[in-house]
Amino acid sequence: MLLAANGANQTKVVLLGTGTPNADPERSVPAVAVVVNGTAYLVDCGPGVVRRAVAAEQKNGIPALNVTELQKVFITHLHSDHTLGLPDLVFTPWVLGRIAPLEAYGPRGLKDMTDNIERAWTKDIDIRIHGLEQGNTTGYKVQAHEVEPGVIYKDANVTVTAFEVKHGSWDQAFGYKFQTPDRIIVISGDTAPTDAVAKARDSCDVLLHEVYNSRPLSDKTQPTLRYFQAFHTTAQELGTIATAAHPKLLVLYHQIFEGLPEHDLLDQVKQAYKGNVASGRDLDVY
Repeated sequence: MLLAANGANQTKVVLLGTGTPNADPERSVPAVAVVVNGTAYLVDCGPGVVRRAVAAEQKNGIPALNVTELQKVFITHLHSDHTLGLPDLVFTPWVLGRIAPLEAYGPRGLKDMTDNIERAWTKDIDIRIHGLEQGNTTGYKVQAHEVEPGVIYKDANVTVTAFEVKHGSWDQAFGYKFQTPDRIIVISGDTAPTDAVAKARDSCDVLLHEVYNSRPLSDKTQPTLRYFQAFHTTAQELGTIATAAHPKLLVLYHQIFEGLPEHDLLDQVKQAYKGNVASGRDLDVY
């Protein structure tokens, strides 16, 4: 179901991917667009991100998600399910006419990743520039910015603040807060329970948070249990976080259902949190 943002809001949150590494054709892998005054700011870029953006442009009438307008991305962490769409985001908009380099912000290691993407497609770049395509020499470039917690980006539309979250063995993982003229959006990224989300809230309008269903895990091996506990947030834990953060709307994404229906996880969250909550699906708009 599409939940449209209030027409009076200049800022829209568009879910381009709400899934996990599981190959679910109904849920692409994590990617979000915060759209402000006709400009799109992406958070993460799972596989298929460009085509999901085009689907949102066409289905929801959001011209900011036109391929050539995809120019800024904020990476929460470097797990493959959050970054496998980065080559797509680098090259597809360029092939289709983007002139500006992609601006990418994220944790340590991002520059190595983007430099190696360019190296991997050296022959493609050469053919597209010097062959019959006569492509431009700028649109495939990436300006990579490895950031630390604090304000990392600001323009006339938005101020973006990065805050560190706990994601298992990763040395650096971020959530992001977007402050726009009319709304505050907080995106958790992948995280175990942390009070950093509540501290970033500033009575936010939308809190987009990952969550997993812990009910089927009682028969899992101890290593599996330890993994989930270190890397992700249960429905009950999210209820505590959301109660402290008290957003106007809590939206679940990157949902790990563990074989149970979507409503089972949503019901658990609602039992733990009495505010407004929605289960996000690909191409929903808030």
